[in-house]
Amino acid sequence: MNLLETDKLKINNTPELIVMLTWHDYTVMDAAQVFEQCRNSKAKYWGFKEHPLPLEEMKRLYSHMRDCGKTTFLEVVAYSESEGLDGARVAASCGCDVLMGTKFFDSINDYCREHKIKYMPFVGEVTGRPSVLNGTIDGMIAEARRYIERGAAGIDLLGYRYMGDAVALNKALVAGVDAPVCLAGSIDSWERLDEVRLAQPWAFTIGSAFFEKKFGEDFARQVDKVCDYMKKK
Repeated sequence: MNLLETDKLKINNTPELIVMLTWHDYTVMDAAQVFEQCRNSKAKYWGFKEHPLPLEEMKRLYSHMRDCGKTTFLEVVAYSESEGLDGARVAASCGCDVLMGTKFFDSINDYCREHKIKYMPFVGEVTGRPSVLNGTIDGMIAEARRYIERGAAGIDLLGYRYMGDAVALNKALVAGVDAPVCLAGSIDSWERLDEVRLAQPWAFTIGSAFFEKKFGEDFARQVDKVCDYMKKK
């Protein structure tokens, strides 16, 4: 079922892979070609970042992804209200299903709800690019709950960018928030996939690790191997 057909993101027992056509938090310039090689892979969820592809290229790629039956994501690595709103406008113009990232602002949340976009903001003290996460676990859980109460569809958690105990954070936040959580960033080994499986988030992203061949040589085969691994474990 497409995310737009329901009021809430659908949570399954197996965490869903979101393939990000990104490396070090930037979209790769040949994203369209990479997707074309993978269009028949087992991954249903695909996305990339707000930079550096030109907007018209982004629109064409998102349109092609949707034509291939994929659910689409834009992750915005920006922390000001104005940058976040700009990202939301890009998501709307591209017809994206889900906006991930940004720091939470009511203006961004309202814009996404008006344009039927699911909004999953960051929590914690997020800085830099590639992003780094700081903050307390209890503080991030409380923050996430506030955002959900105010209408966010879920949470974008940069668990493995955390400067503390990432495994403890991932488990605690997923368990402590009654909403979909996506673990995003730096999932680059079979061991971390096992940890994701134990944490039981709604979804997780892999981008750079595929381009760095952490799960094999061929991009599309890596995607399928990860999808199969998460279902079989």
